[in-house]
Amino acid sequence: MTYLWILLAVSLAVSAVGWKYFIYFFSLGYGYGIAALALTLVIIFAGAVTPPTALLLAVMFIFGCRLGTYLLIRERKAAAYRKILYDPSLQKKKPIGVILSVWIFCALLYVGQVSPVAFRLANTAKGLPVNDLWAWIGAAMMACGVMLEAGADAQKSAAKKVNPKRFVDTGLYKIVRCPNYLGELVIWTGALISAIGASLCAWQWVIVAIGYIGIVYVMFSGARRLEIRQDESYGEDPEYQEYIKKTPIILPLLPLYSVKKHTWLQA
Repeated sequence: MTYLWILLAVSLAVSAVGWKYFIYFFSLGYGYGIAALALTLVIIFAGAVTPPTALLLAVMFIFGCRLGTYLLIRERKAAAYRKILYDPSLQKKKPIGVILSVWIFCALLYVGQVSPVAFRLANTAKGLPVNDLWAWIGAAMMACGVMLEAGADAQKSAAKKVNPKRFVDTGLYKIVRCPNYLGELVIWTGALISAIGASLCAWQWVIVAIGYIGIVYVMFSGARRLEIRQDESYGEDPEYQEYIKKTPIILPLLPLYSVKKHTWLQA
């Protein structure tokens, strides 16, 4: 159990960047927090790292560094994103209790997200029976998710350079309207799968499930916020209306085209 407290301490330390700008709890603190947790697991369980768990940790580290750096560069270069990030409603003084609660929630969530790999390593170190097949499958899924998310971000950046005032409906955005969020779902589904065959006990599965459900909720909440912003920006565009009627918002092949009315997704 000591390793969980260490992971939480690292997560709290990195996500503390949100005390500077509230949005950083969910952006820079998230990306670099996951990368830091991956490195921490390497240090704690150096003797228990196997080839598939090494790949799992490498993908996590790459995911976190890429996401954090992408968000940082986007913030510095794109005025439109700075307007969103530093919206007065996000930057106004919040009660200390709210900031503290969000900080702790984010830190716990990030630990929950990496917990499948942490528990696999911990149980390997204890000498419990571990099936590496599921770790390979999970790592492959995570790698695919990272490539999907990175590809979506790159395509959107390229499209916005051509026409910054138009919504993006090309490339991966023909499949779903939030392919970057889809990529995240694939990443953390892969992490979840990696826990199979790793001799997890009941309480470990509870933490894994909470972490997975938490990030799924965050992704759908993010899709809802994006949908609302895009409706405000492009709602009167006939092409946009046609696009949102035929393109699922986040899950391909499923007829879920809108989540903005689901206020329970508000976060």
